Amino acid sequence: MDKLLKYFIIFLKFFIPSLIIKFPFQTVWLNYFLDIIDGDILLNLGLNEYSYQTIDKFADFISYIFMLLVSLNWQIRKTVIALFIYRTIGQVLFFVSRNELSFFYFQNFLEPLMLIYTLLVFRNKSESKAFKSYKRHLKLIWIIILGYKLWNEWYLHFANIDLSKILFGFTGGE
Repeated sequence: MDKLLKYFIIFLKFFIPSLIIKFPFQTVWLNYFLDIIDGDILLNLGLNEYSYQTIDKFADFISYIFMLLVSLNWQIRKTVIALFIYRTIGQVLFFVSRNELSFFYFQNFLEPLMLIYTLLVFRNKSESKAFKSYKRHLKLIWIIILGYKLWNEWYLHFANIDLSKILFGFTGGE
């Protein structure tokens, strides 16, 4: 049963991003929540850290590709393309060096931008209205994105703080 659950979660990590094109708001957010919990579950089910990091970072890259694809018809496409390239450099450096600090120096600003922007598109029922809202709140949106990601990447890849252990008393693999 554990093996089946492990394979199912890995399947979801690759399948959910493919739905971003059709359902951007729902799947970007679902993908985000899965990415938060999958590590503790998969490590707890016996997946080793090296395998988990390899699968997780490859699945992340697949999700970035689908985020890029959906954004090509949006007015923020140039920003998304730049953030995709920036994060891809970090992904490549990680796979070459296996050094998690690559993610601290090439942070994932793409995902929080897409979380916010897909929410705006969903809420406004129009990408053009979402873009106007994005432009109107540009400073606030980027303060949130930068603040969140600087803290997030620092605690994950630099300080190696285990929030699951602190908040819930357990971590994957225990």
